[in-house]
Amino acid sequence: MNDIIKVTNVSKAYGGVKANVDISFKVKKGSITGLIGPNGCGKTTLFNSIVGYHPIDEGSIEFDGNEISHLRVGDIARLGMLRTFQQTKIYTKMNCVDNMQISVSHRRNSKNGIFASRKGEIRERAEDLLEFVGLYSKRNLISGDLSFGQQKLLEFAMALMNEPKVLLLDEPTAGINPTLINGLIDRLGRANEELGITLCVIEHNMRVIMNLASHIYCLSNGKMLAEGKPSELQNDQRVIDAYLGGH
Repeated sequence: MNDIIKVTNVSKAYGGVKANVDISFKVKKGSITGLIGPNGCGKTTLFNSIVGYHPIDEGSIEFDGNEISHLRVGDIARLGMLRTFQQTKIYTKMNCVDNMQISVSHRRNSKNGIFASRKGEIRERAEDLLEFVGLYSKRNLISGDLSFGQQKLLEFAMALMNEPKVLLLDEPTAGINPTLINGLIDRLGRANEELGITLCVIEHNMRVIMNLASHIYCLSNGKMLAEGKPSELQNDQRVIDAYLGGH
């Protein structure tokens, strides 16, 4: 597999606080890659840099062969990379289907886009994806009335509407009822296998990330501490000391 994301020697500081220091990592096309580490270690800052929410101070970020470190969020999204957030970003006063339809980007809804022919096709795809994530029966409910876990599934489905090449997920299981976690894991795996979407996942639930990802990176104090297969990181004393040992 080729590298679809390549981060090289990236640093980012806020005032005197060094959030990311000389970080390098790669995400293979078609993979599920994990990013772990204690709170405040710089994981979300790195995600924000990758998708263009703030400029990096040093280094480079490549996506699918393109240098993107100085592009805006919308430009990066149009190239095919999206992210979800710890706190969901949905339209809470709209029903689920309308959330799905409004999430389709201008690029996808243009006359040259894949959903150009009719609004009915957009709705059909929206309903198909709501069924994919297990929310079809709630398609006409106001999204603000969904449980937090169901809102996260809706946000995931909204991202899928734009057929991303890569989806970055920031703690997808945080705040979710444990009974919903296995269903979410299954749908993430299916999105990777059946829809061909490369996933990069920040996750604090070690059971989830160890079973979901094929390769994991661990940050500590803004720096890259370790990387490897899940089994390797589980037995890495540096990771245990920095993160796993405290949980």
